Amino acid sequence: MAIQSVLILQTDTVLLEVPTEARYAVTVIMVCNTATPNPADDTENATVFDMHFVKQGQAIGNVNKVLGNMPMAAGETFTFDTEKIIIEEGDRIILNCDSPTVLSATVSFLEL
Repeated sequence: MAIQSVLILQTDTVLLEVPTEARYAVTVIMVCNTATPNPADDTENATVFDMHFVKQGQAIGNVNKVLGNMPMAAGETFTFDTEKIIIEEGDRIILNCDSPTVLSATVSFLEL
């Protein structure tokens, strides 16, 4: 099993791209808002993110969006682990977020 992590930017951020002649089973994706929560203001450092599973040769868009405007309060972690996804050569997992850019993402996957 392997993991990969990135900081999610406002621009399209590739979390994982499958290399030539490979195939991966994605077991879990975790997105964490790394900002410290403010008990007096739960909107401080809150943001939203989008996640796309993009097939090789396909452009990012609504057709491959699996999460859109997912709200993330400071200090929260979202886990995508109910479904197992198989991605192949050239397929990508892409995320982006609104300001502030306080999100990190980690994916765990197995090579098949």
